[in-house]
Amino acid sequence: MAQISAEQVRDDVNAWLDSAWDPTITVAEWWTRLAASGYASPMLPESMGGKGYARDLSIAVSNAMGARGVVGAAMGLGLMLAAPTIAAHGSPEQQATYIPRILDGTDGWCQLFSEPGAGSDLAGLGCKAELDGDEYVITGQKVWTSGGQHADWGMLLARTNPDAPKHQGITYFAFHMHQPGVEVRPLREMTGRAMFNEVFIDEARVPVANIIGGLNNGWAVANTTLMVERASLGSGSSSGLGVALPGSLAGHLERTVGEFVVERTGSSASSIGGGTVKMLTGLARHTGCVNDPTIRQGLAELHTLTEVNKFNMMRARSGQRSTQVEGNLAKLLTTHTLRRAREIGNQIIGAQGMLWGPDSLSGGIVQELTVFSPGPSIYGGTDQVQRNIVSERGLGLPKEPGDFRTTPYRDLPKNG
Repeated sequence: MAQISAEQVRDDVNAWLDSAWDPTITVAEWWTRLAASGYASPMLPESMGGKGYARDLSIAVSNAMGARGVVGAAMGLGLMLAAPTIAAHGSPEQQATYIPRILDGTDGWCQLFSEPGAGSDLAGLGCKAELDGDEYVITGQKVWTSGGQHADWGMLLARTNPDAPKHQGITYFAFHMHQPGVEVRPLREMTGRAMFNEVFIDEARVPVANIIGGLNNGWAVANTTLMVERASLGSGSSSGLGVALPGSLAGHLERTVGEFVVERTGSSASSIGGGTVKMLTGLARHTGCVNDPTIRQGLAELHTLTEVNKFNMMRARSGQRSTQVEGNLAKLLTTHTLRRAREIGNQIIGAQGMLWGPDSLSGGIVQELTVFSPGPSIYGGTDQVQRNIVSERGLGLPKEPGDFRTTPYRDLPKNG
């Protein structure tokens, strides 16, 4: 495609929004317009519903939509993880089947990777898939499944060859969630919400045609998903505003997009994220401790961490001077930044932190941040796993001894 600047992209997006944005239409109608424009996932090739943009131009699209305050694309694991994975590894038929329904929000997706006995050691997963004619019969348990209660489809890793080493006998499936043998149970967190779920699969079925990337090649496909996930978790970026969820189960498709703009901009929770430094600085002024040198030093450190991570992700997205572990480093820095924000926030509010709720100092935002902050250091790969990846893939250090990489899965020691 012809060279185009980020400024031109922003102008194009704004011109399109002038004619396309209408807060009175439904979420489904808006996402259909957004998908047709190519702006729902601009890095995808035009043949798959994108714009074929490089990373810097995709960021320009996100920034332009965010600046206008419109509801963004059908965000969720479908758009964030499934679409780029299927674009990279799926067949043309699979790309034509799944990606359009992700872009227009028709289907919501979840990630069926982690298991009670296979979290940090993901390749040790035990969910089994046994061939029965032109289908696989799936039995196993998954855990920490974000959005599983709303998902229509899952990115499922299952073991198809227990006689192969653990990394080599895994297959990646597009798994339909609405079928007999699938039970989703919420997992309540310290925040009081149930962002995660556990999923029990008892002899559910998936067609052979739903294999993504080839039989027993699931580990390579999963690494694409994980790479995108870690980069996304570290970036903190968004495309537009709004908390509308894709898929029919969430119940958002028939509501108007204007409702979600009001909900997002009117919610105190929106201050958690990119506006954390600004929120904590305002809180320090309100409590009269903004001139405390310890507080000022902490706020300056937090601002520095936020800016460093932003520029690191901009460099990673540009593809320049890649070390192949930018996403891992970004996730590590993000979790560290969240921990520091928690510490500084509680220094600012002091004993007031014991009172939670809308009537508390800060409206409960610091308390929310306090109980939420441990999560990102665990989900999407723990900090310890990220450091191992950086050391081995980025620094070339030797792998840990005794990792059983050549031992058949069925011969590996098992817990319990």
